[in-house]
Order: sequence, then structure tokens, then C-alpha cells
Amino acid sequence: MKKVQTGQIVEFYSNSCLVKTKFGEFSCLAIKNVVVGDFVELEIIQDSKKLNGKILSIQERKTKLSKSDGSKTKLFAANISHVGIIVTPKPKTSSEFIDKWILKSKLSNIEPFIINNKIDIESDNEYKIKLGIYKSLGITNIDCSAKHGDNLKELIDFLKQKSVLFVGNSGAGKSTLSSKLIGKKLKTNSLSNEQGVHTTSISSLYELQNNTKIIDSPGMRDIEIKNYSKDHIISGFEEILEASKGCKFTNCNHINNKGCLVIEGLANGQINQSRYNNFIKFRDNG
Repeated sequence: MKKVQTGQIVEFYSNSCLVKTKFGEFSCLAIKNVVVGDFVELEIIQDSKKLNGKILSIQERKTKLSKSDGSKTKLFAANISHVGIIVTPKPKTSSEFIDKWILKSKLSNIEPFIINNKIDIESDNEYKIKLGIYKSLGITNIDCSAKHGDNLKELIDFLKQKSVLFVGNSGAGKSTLSSKLIGKKLKTNSLSNEQGVHTTSISSLYELQNNTKIIDSPGMRDIEIKNYSKDHIISGFEEILEASKGCKFTNCNHINNKGCLVIEGLANGQINQSRYNNFIKFRDNG
């Protein structure tokens, strides 16, 4: 076994982590900015008759996800290819939550897709129309019931060769879905008034068959987007961005300027009202 190895962070604690290499898993002290999903170079060292690792460097990340906490931005996962946005009829997922994560994913060069969970629960027409909006935008939508295991094969097939992070509101079934796919029960508090609380204390990466990787990270629900510029915000709304290219004025506010093709697209139904409302809200209020 070589003294210096390449591995991936599969568990991350507050000041330590577990690195998986082809020779096994090694406990390491965490270095600055290392997160679950990172590929690292580590030195294998003998410590009290036990092999441990010392992280020497972090390899270049293909992608990274961060979250803002006030004025601070903190990385929480790396090398993710897809974000699965879990949407449910009860508790009903807002279009604002969906659009925030689509925006966040696209600005991180990560592909978003939607998991319509709890298909065993009857949904109203408003909810079905909401799902239809994102299907019309070409965003992959997979229907399933994590609780009953319905249609999980379609999701498993879709996840082949992908590294995915699931996100969802409290009670959306994120931990139930992850547990079914991973084959290991993840810790959650019991539901209260249909609102679940995620209490996982560590971030973990689980490797499944077909090179599928699932990252489970605590506290990944709502996110701040105040750190994005107005020019960045429109990138999360591709249909609005495309329409804006034909606006009469390059500095069009897409609200009341003459010759605005975004407003025209809204009027003729090419742009959905809720998507437009969220675009304006995110852009002007953060």
C-alpha cells in the first residue's frame, strides 16, 4: 500500500472526517474548507497501532454547493452532479422553494430534477398544474412514494452514474427516501403536525450500485440567495432569460418598460406567472 493515497470524503464531522480509498477507510483530521464529496490526497500514518490518514491537499472540485449564514458563506458538499428537489402535495411544496433550488443548482453547474413524492396522497389540481410547469421546462420529474416504495425503480435507474443531493421541506420525506435507497435508516425526529425535523449530526456520502452516490447533509431546506447579483438571478429562469434577449432596451426592468418581450411572453402564456413572480422577487428582494 502506497503511503500517499487518493480518496473521497464520505463522512464529515465538525473537526474530523472519514476518507474512502481503494485500500479502505481512514479517519483524518479535517483541514480548512474540506467537505463531504471532496477528493483528497492523504498520507497514511501509523498511530497507536492503527492506520489513520493525514489530508495533504484537496483536488479540484467539479462542482460545489454552499449556504449562507448571515454574512458568511459555508461550503457543505462537493462534486455533486444532480440535486433532487423533493416536492409533495402535503405539506405542499411552494413554487418559491422549487425555483430557489433550480436557481441554486444551475448557478452551481449542477442539474436539478424533481421528485414528486407521496403519490399515494391525493393531490389537487393546483398541485398538478405546478408540476406541469416544470415538466414543460424540460426538468426531469419522477413520481414515487418513498413510504410505500412505489416507483423507486425509475428513480434508481435515473440515479445511475450520478452523485446526488436530495433537498426538501420538513415532512417531505427526504430521510425516508434516502433510507429506502441506501438500505440504512437515517435518524429523524418523529413528525409533529406533519412537519419533520432532520437531526442528522454528520454529512455522509453513500455509494450504491451502478456508481450512484447519495449525499445526506443536515439542515438542507431553505436557502439564501441574497449573495447572487441581479444578472445571476435570471440564469435560473431560462425561459425568461431567452425572452429578455429580444427586449427593446438592454437595461429593461421586465416590469413596465416598452418593448419588453418578457412581459409579452407573460401575457401570451409562454412564461408562467408564478415563475415570473419568483424571478422578480428573487431579483429585487433577494
